Amino acid sequence: MDLSADFILPDDKTSGLLVGRAWLPGTPAGPSPVVLADDVVHDLSALAPTVSALLDLEEMTERIRAALHGGKLTAIGELEAILSNSAWDARREGIAYFLAPCDLQALRASGVTFVDSMLERVIEEQAKGDPAQAEAIRESLAAEIGTQLASLKPGSPEAARLKESLIERGQWSQYLEVGIGPDAEIFTKSQPMSAVGCGAEIGILATSVWNNPEPEVAVVANGRGEIVGATLGNDVNLRDVEGRSALLLGRAKDNNASCALGPFIRLLDETFDMAALTRTAIEVEVSGEDGFTIADTYPLSAISRSPEELVRQAFNADHQYPDGLVLFLGTMFAPVQDREVPGEGFTHKLGDIVTIRSKELGALVNRVNHCDKIAPWTFGSLALMRNLAQRGLLT
Repeated sequence: MDLSADFILPDDKTSGLLVGRAWLPGTPAGPSPVVLADDVVHDLSALAPTVSALLDLEEMTERIRAALHGGKLTAIGELEAILSNSAWDARREGIAYFLAPCDLQALRASGVTFVDSMLERVIEEQAKGDPAQAEAIRESLAAEIGTQLASLKPGSPEAARLKESLIERGQWSQYLEVGIGPDAEIFTKSQPMSAVGCGAEIGILATSVWNNPEPEVAVVANGRGEIVGATLGNDVNLRDVEGRSALLLGRAKDNNASCALGPFIRLLDETFDMAALTRTAIEVEVSGEDGFTIADTYPLSAISRSPEELVRQAFNADHQYPDGLVLFLGTMFAPVQDREVPGEGFTHKLGDIVTIRSKELGALVNRVNHCDKIAPWTFGSLALMRNLAQRGLLT
């Protein structure tokens, strides 16, 4: 996997504020929020012990810049060396490595926010998780309702009328309900502290025979519900599991190493605002040890609900996230290219390298393995609090 700085960083390199999280060597070793300045990574724990606390600071971007320019932050190493050490199979003692750029934030996801992936969820449902049935259903479904969905605004009177028509024709689906209805699908993707970062392995269940990456933008909100930045994410999906029953969504989505985020959180500032985020294009490539490659690009502007609306539906008077929120925005990527068996489409193989890239956010690179073969998740919130206390970072 390519973890060089030229590839991993955004196209404008460190022109914007890129914050992340790294495991720092020491006695004891432990995680700290970090910020990039040119080719050097700096420890931000002098400002805040966690990324969650950092993003909650008033005048956060100004305080980070002031600390950098005032020489108040400790440099922990060269960017290239830390990136190289972040590969899942290349960790060396005494050198920092990058983690997922969040810690105590809730990890949630929006589903069915693009027409293409909406249709694929309906196909999974009708196929009952059997990839062999998918192609025939795809052809008939796209012909019957695909064009009707393309221009609809979710929750609009037009969407309500289409719902009535589809119910009468016996074509309504629970996925269409969240795709074009007033209420977005917002679900728990994973647990705080469980996400893996750039260079790590991502997990699929050994029992799954139909699965794929879900390349997404994830927006990051602080404890006040304010969007403060964005990163890239892989919302790994087990299509056969969710296709058998939507009630198995937790089984399909929340597994060991099934949530990848990174490489960094790009903070909103004069170089990167919400308009720039909406204009971004998400590129994805899957490269297998069998020589198989699939690649695609989609514009975030094709999303059916704005990032701000999705955050409002998740974070509001009815539900708060005092430690902040990372919210996946959904994907348009739904690979149907046959990998082996004609008509059965795409599924992962062990060793696949998944690369998700945006010129504004950089590149998130991970390797696919079975969940039970990846190192188990053991460093949770309690371990973090104990570690920070040992390092004198809690006050």
